[in-house]
Amino acid sequence: MIVGPGGAGKTVLAERLAERTGLPVVYLDRIFWRDGWQPAPRDEALAELEQAIAGDRWIVDGNFLDAGDSRFERADTVLFLDPPRWLCVARILRRRLRDRGRTRPDLPAPESFDWEFVKWTWRFRHTLDLPNLVRLRSRREVAEMIRSSG
Repeated sequence: MIVGPGGAGKTVLAERLAERTGLPVVYLDRIFWRDGWQPAPRDEALAELEQAIAGDRWIVDGNFLDAGDSRFERADTVLFLDPPRWLCVARILRRRLRDRGRTRPDLPAPESFDWEFVKWTWRFRHTLDLPNLVRLRSRREVAEMIRSSG
């Protein structure tokens, strides 16, 4: 499982780990959001998520930390990407320019610039108290995680 603020690199890490391990990636934004960035009905989203993680092996990309599902109990490792806030915001801005009007496989619709999302990212600070938590704060730590997977 990979969690962290917007722009932290969750999707890139999920895809690189999937390439090395052959595990399927579950994109939470595609489950919890619908076209036009409308929230999915909670019961439908939770049922879809539980079905996606019913197998023994998977990679979950995304937050929704208080969704009420079983992924934290089922995950053998939780990677918490925690880079500097300024870097996350810079990545969001760069992504908005790069992907303007294009869809991505991890999202239900093209992204547009959203100050609320930038503010949420800047304020993102979660304390996760999990025995299987690995906090990654730098590109070097992320690269080492990728190298050691597989």
